[in-house]
Amino acid sequence: MSVLVKICGLSAPDAVDVALDAGADMVGFVFFAPSPRNVSFQAARELGARAKGRAGKVALTVDADDTTLTGIVDALQPDLLQLHGKETPARVSAIKQRFGVPVMKALAIETRSDLGAIPLYAKIADRLLFDARAPREATRPGGLGQPFDWHLLEGVDLSISFMLSGGLDAANVGQALRITRAGGVDVSSGVESAPGVKDLDKIRAFIRAARASLGAGMPVE
Repeated sequence: MSVLVKICGLSAPDAVDVALDAGADMVGFVFFAPSPRNVSFQAARELGARAKGRAGKVALTVDADDTTLTGIVDALQPDLLQLHGKETPARVSAIKQRFGVPVMKALAIETRSDLGAIPLYAKIADRLLFDARAPREATRPGGLGQPFDWHLLEGVDLSISFMLSGGLDAANVGQALRITRAGGVDVSSGVESAPGVKDLDKIRAFIRAARASLGAGMPVE
C-alpha cells in the first residue's frame, strides 16, 4: 500500500487544486486563530467543496470547545478531526462520541519519555500524528518547521496507525519515512514560501518525493 500524504494549512483555491492534482490523500484546514493558516468557516466550506470525493478533508483544531467544533463540522464536513492541542484521552473520547467523526491525535515528541503517551491515546484515537514539540516561547503547537529525532520512533508498534509531521520537506521526507516506517506524512511549512503561503512547486515536489520513497523498499501500513 502507498504512503498517505497530507498537505496541511491550505487556505487558497489554487493550492488546494494543486495538492489534489498532485495526488494528495488528505488536505488539511486550520481552525486556530493564532495561526497564519487559519481559515474561516465560509472559506473552509468553499475550499472543502473542491476536495470532496478527491481527498480526505481534515480539520486541525487546538483545544477547541464543542461550539467551535460544531461550526467546523457543519462548515467543512471533515473526514477527520485533527486534535493538535492538549486534549486528554477523555476529551478525545468525548469528541469522537459527540461528533461521530474519526479523530487523529497529535503527540509532541522531543525525548523518549514522550512515547509514554502513545498507549493512552492509541486505544481511543483512530490515528496518531507524531510531531515535534514547539519551543517553550511559541504561541502555537507543533514543530513550527523543525523536525524531531526520528530515531526515537524506531521500535514503535507498527500496528498503531500513525503519521509523521514536523520539519518535513521534499529533501528529507524519504529519509524520515525510511527511519520511522510511518504510514503517512503531514506537511505544512515545508511546502511554503512564507508562513501561510503555499508554494505550488514545493507541494508537487513533496508529494513526488514521498511517493518515490516506496522505490527503496520501505514497508508501509
